[in-house]
Amino acid sequence: MPDDKIGEIDSPRTSRDVEVMRILLTSILLSLFIQHDSLADPVKDFQEAMASTSSVQGPPRGSIAEKEAISRFETFLGHLDEQRARLDTTKVYAPDAFLNDTLKTIHGSGAIRDYFIKTAQGLDSMTVTFDEVAVSGHDYYFRWTMDTRMKHLSPGKTVRTIGVTLVRFNPEGQVVVHQDFWDSAQGVWDHVPVLGSVIRWIQSKI
Repeated sequence: MPDDKIGEIDSPRTSRDVEVMRILLTSILLSLFIQHDSLADPVKDFQEAMASTSSVQGPPRGSIAEKEAISRFETFLGHLDEQRARLDTTKVYAPDAFLNDTLKTIHGSGAIRDYFIKTAQGLDSMTVTFDEVAVSGHDYYFRWTMDTRMKHLSPGKTVRTIGVTLVRFNPEGQVVVHQDFWDSAQGVWDHVPVLGSVIRWIQSKI
């Protein structure tokens, strides 16, 4: 083969080719890892949960029952593991509770328990430090810092994220609405092989 043809065959892809490949890869990976239920609408689900619980009254403000509800929620999520998920989820969450953690939308304390068990099984540890609680009407806003060590994603590395959880309690102090507001890309997807590098590349272009 003539020397002048070698460079043509081995030449690197053009910037346009790389761009197209990255876009295609991003689309494929996001379709695999992000919620794949085409009927899911997290915003609509949250709005419906808020509307359906708008008349639900939690424990009286300033009461011992209110303090116990807050403490029970913080203690449960503060050091969530498989045993605690199995034993205490249905005590903390009402039978018809709604939960969205930005990764998944779940209805019912039984399904929430199963989800927490599965989540705990994929973790070496998870610690949530509650930094502040604010109250507005029936809603409680828990601001937190979370440290997780995952078994299969970035093993051995502590991943720290921050977020806020909106909670509504029923009269018994059980959670009826749990809506997280946090950066799940930083908390999970950023640590998935290949997908993480794609997400970081996208972020660098914004």
